[in-house]
Parts: sequence; C-alpha cells; structure tokens
Amino acid sequence: MTWAIGIDVGGTFTDLVACDDEGVITMAKSASTPSDQSVGVLTGLGLLAEALGVSLSELLGATSHIVHGTTVATNALLQGRGARVGLLTTAGHRDVIEMREGLKPDRYNLRMPPPQPLIPRELRLPIIERLRADGSVVTPLDHASLDVAIDALIAANVGAVAICFLHSWRSPVHESFAAEAVRKRMPGVFVTVSHEVLPVIKEFERFSTTVANAMVGPVVQNYLLRLEGRLREAGFKRPLFVILSHGGVASVEQAVRLAAGTALSGPAGGVAAGVMLARQGAGANLVTFDMGGTSTDFAVVQEGAAFLSAARGVGNARIALPSLEITTLGAGGGSIGFVGSAGLLQVGPQSAGAEPGPACYGTGGMQPTVTDANLVLGYLDPNSFLGGRRRLDLKAARAAVETVAKQLGLDIEAAAMGIHRIVNSRMADGLRVATVRRGVDPRRFALLAFGGAAGLHVSALAAELDMTQVLVPLEASVLSAWGMLNTDLRVELMRSLDQTRGGIDTAALVATCAELTAAGRANLSWYDGEVTTRISADMRYGEQVFEISVPLDDIDIKDPAAVAEAFHKMHEDQFTYALRQQDVFITNVRVSAIGMLGATPARKRPHREPATSGQREVYLDGWKTVPLFNFTNLAPDQVVVGPAIVESDTTTILLRVGDHGKFDARGWLEIRPRLTKAGG
Repeated sequence: MTWAIGIDVGGTFTDLVACDDEGVITMAKSASTPSDQSVGVLTGLGLLAEALGVSLSELLGATSHIVHGTTVATNALLQGRGARVGLLTTAGHRDVIEMREGLKPDRYNLRMPPPQPLIPRELRLPIIERLRADGSVVTPLDHASLDVAIDALIAANVGAVAICFLHSWRSPVHESFAAEAVRKRMPGVFVTVSHEVLPVIKEFERFSTTVANAMVGPVVQNYLLRLEGRLREAGFKRPLFVILSHGGVASVEQAVRLAAGTALSGPAGGVAAGVMLARQGAGANLVTFDMGGTSTDFAVVQEGAAFLSAARGVGNARIALPSLEITTLGAGGGSIGFVGSAGLLQVGPQSAGAEPGPACYGTGGMQPTVTDANLVLGYLDPNSFLGGRRRLDLKAARAAVETVAKQLGLDIEAAAMGIHRIVNSRMADGLRVATVRRGVDPRRFALLAFGGAAGLHVSALAAELDMTQVLVPLEASVLSAWGMLNTDLRVELMRSLDQTRGGIDTAALVATCAELTAAGRANLSWYDGEVTTRISADMRYGEQVFEISVPLDDIDIKDPAAVAEAFHKMHEDQFTYALRQQDVFITNVRVSAIGMLGATPARKRPHREPATSGQREVYLDGWKTVPLFNFTNLAPDQVVVGPAIVESDTTTILLRVGDHGKFDARGWLEIRPRLTKAGG
C-alpha cells in the first residue's frame, strides 16, 4: 500500500489527508504551531499514522509524495516579520516602491495615511547605471557605486538583497552583474533579481514583487529546509512539493526561489479541490467557501475553471505574480466578538488564532469567539470535538460570551446568536465582493462549503444571497489538503512585449511563446512524467490602463485577427461590451509549463444504511430538540430535513428550519436551503 499526503497549515489547525492506491481517504488534524509550523506538521503526521494503524516511519516510507501548503510567507508579510532587506536600484529611482502608482489603496479616503514602504529609504541604495526601454545601455554600470552600496548593506547587516534596475525586463545584463557581486561579497545572503522574479513592464509592480520575494525568501527557505530535514529523519525519502498561489505545485528549490509565490499557498488548495469536484460532477459553476479558524476565503469556479489574477496585495506588498483570484476576510471560528465604541456588537477581524485560541479550548483564551458562541448555542458537541481528542469547555465559553452579554444587556444565548449572525453578515458581504462585484450572479452557482467552521454557517450564508444549492463534502474540514493532491507541477513564465502601436505583432508573439515554452520545459527537465504547456496573453484596448488575460491555446496565434477576436469576446463576456473598431495591444505573454502528476483515485466509501445518531438541544429561535446524524454513516440518497445537525469527527453542519439535505453517493451532502434573509 502506498499513500500520497496533502498538508494544509492554517491559522488554528494543520489539516492532513492521506489517499491510498484505491482512493480511500484518511484525515487528521493537529493544532498549528505558529512559532515553528513544522512541529504541528510532524504531530499531525503522527496522528495520521495512528489513524492508519502504522508507525510514522512506515507511513512516510510508503508515501509517494507530499504536497504542502504553508502560511509562512503570508504571515511574514502581514506581520512585517520578514528578512531585513536592502534594495539596489537605478540612481534616481529608489523611491518607486514608496511612490507606488501615485494612488492610495483607497483613493477616496482623504484621511488614509500612505502605506509604509517595504524598505526604509536608507536601505534603498542608488547604483549609477541606466538602460533604455529597448534594453540598450545608456549608462554603463558604475562598479565604484556598486561597491559603496554593498559596503552599506554589509554594515546594515541585511539578510536579503533585492536588485531592481530600470528596464531590466528587456536586458538582465546589469542586474546579473550586480547579483554576482553581492553573492561574492555577502555569501549566505538571499539575493533576488527582478528579471527572474517578474520580467515585465510596470515598474512599481516589478519592484514591489521583487522586494516581497526578498523579504519572505529567507523565512520560507529556513522553514522548508527545516521541514524537509525533519521529514527525512522521520523516514520520508520521496519528493516534498509546495503548492503555490496559482494553484500548481513546485519543488522546494523552486518554491524558495519564488517565495512570494507561496503567499496564497493554503487557500489555493481549496480552489484546486473545487475544480476537481466540478469535474467529478458537483457542477461546473461553484463558489468555494473556506471558513477556518482565522479567516474565510471565497473563489469562483466557472465552467470548471478558476480565475487567475496578477494584482494581489498582501499587507503592504503588491505581488504581481499569477495567483488564483481569492477574496479573503478576517472571519473564522476564532474571530473575536466585542462591543465597539458605539456600543454595538462586532466580530473580527481580530482572531484568537491557535494561541491562545477560543476560550472553550482551555488554552488561555478569555475573549468570546465564533466557536465559543456556536458551542453556547448547542451547535457543537463539547465531548466529540476532533473525535473526542479535545474536550471543549462549555463553562468557559459561556463565561466569555457573558462578558459581551452584560455590556449589551442580553442573556448569554442572545449574545451568542448575535455573534453568530454578525459573522454570517460579514461573510455575506465578502461573498458579494467575490461574485457580484466581478459580474457573477451567485444565484446561478452552488456554494461549496469546507473548512472546519463552514458547515455551521453555510445555510444562512446561501439564503442571504438567494443561492439555492449548497454542497458540503465529507472531507470538508480538510478539503484544501485533499485538493493539493489533485494539482500538477506548474511553472509560470511571462514576458512583456514592446508594443507601442496597436495591432497584433504575430511574429513577436510567436517568437516569445516559443522561447517561453522552451524555458518552461527546461524548468521541468528533472521531471520524468508528461509535460504540457498552455499560453495566454495580457491584452487591452489602447486607452485602457488594465489588461485581461486571454487563453490562446485554441487560437491560431499567427493570425492577428483571430487573436484580437479572442480578446474582444473575453472583454464582452466580462464587461458586456467590445470595441472591435479599436486597436488591441498585447502587454504580456504568459506560458504555463505543467508536469502532470495525476489526480488521486475516485473516493471510495463503504455502503451504508440510512440511520440517525440521536438528538441534540440547539438554540435557533429558542431551544429546540433536533435529530443528529453521523456524516460518515450517511447512506446514498439519504434525506436530512432541517432543523438537524450532521457531524463527523472534524466538522459539523447545521440545517435550519426548512432546509432539505440529501447525501450524494459521490461523497457530499447537497442542501437546498430555505431562502430567507433572517441570517439566523
């Protein structure tokens, strides 16, 4: 027997999934360890081995590969705890990352202070050199100014160096020389150059992405090498892969080199799972709803495919690498409820996280969280959380919720219901941002709920947006980890075209595609499986300041009219109109090189007979006795009518009055929610 293992490190729990040759899935959860995520990973692997009835060394020895999603880069950027970075740049341009694009993130907020630059000005050092926009040299690189700058970086004891010269996307000659000089004089320092990270036009995005890569590179490198070493000591001898923000996976070496590409590592697994479930019959149009302990993520899967974006902001950093289009908000099981200055109940975005955690965990948390409220309302069983491995403290949860109840003049149950409904409302707003604001009608989509906390909120959330179909997979609490096992190796390459006039330069397009395709295949030359490539182009009308990415795999790229028409059609689909009389510009060419790892076998489940597991008292519009169902024991086509609770060792689903659920033989509970704006 061999296994493939997916690991998703979240803010509160680390989720693990092992899938064997026959498609049998085994799940485990361990507490995340923010100070060193590898500790929680190894603990979780031990629990996974225990669930499989083997030793840890036996499990790892029989594992074909591990795919890992980590929040190390995300946390470093959000908390400002990355490496101390020095920037070498063209003289006169060291303030690009501070001037940004000349706009505030919220341009209409007159009181909004400007974002703090990623690097203080004294560590942004000018180098005398200059290239023209065509890549030719105007001013040769001055070695003396480079030596002075390196001396300053050594004196400042920086841990990483970012090198971003003007127009280096056209020619790397000066950046490459500077990088070699830095590596020679500063051995062991992490060095990153913009022509390798993001060789495209738009100076701020290229500078910001490169600096972000330098900030998180040493942190990601230290973590992955430490994890790799611990896995080797425990008996794992096969490849460790890391899922990147674009939804594909990479080797540890590639993930370290492009560390900023791991900023959405964990959530990408959930979107990959949504795409796979769409292929397995869940429906071509899904909105993924991933609610964990710290945050909630939404993404759209349309016609079986997810959307990519190249304008992601994490903290103060703009990361212009390809990433899945995911909307994230600070709303999770650990989100803290409190009474604000106006005397109103609020929830989040502050979270109790893994340390100290919700009050009911008994690990030092004192403030009321969404999880505490759900426990007070009877939605969670204090004796069966995590399969009984962690007993929840109902008394502590009630005491925490009581602190806000007293301030509001409410009883404890009413305050708990307030926390529950407010977090539902916040998530409904996030779902509108992910769908309505990008022209997607959520009523035409099914809501795919996963993450440990989603099942208790998904019915109310769907009803709030008039969504008529909810899907909750049996593996909901660890679905992101399972999704990681259904991805492929992927290398994303891009190059800007120097197009100053409208019209499609097919010769340049064909040549660039060929060059990037060869480079992509070379990047995966170590992989002995099947490698395919996909091409696309970022295109716009002449007076636009933004581009849309247009797939070109099924287009004759030698035919300029065909390429332009592909853009017109996509523009019309997204924005309801096309301007076919206007010239079309290609800004960037993109090639994805994909090493086909293959999906896990179809999930295998034993036959079950319809049954209930008992009853529970829950608070809806007052206390009610509702039937209780074991999720893992639901039979194909078994019907569950709300109000009811469906629970497993790692997740709980609340069906409200009027909800109608039916278990699908393919492994998910399909719920038709009662459409109401009550939110509770």
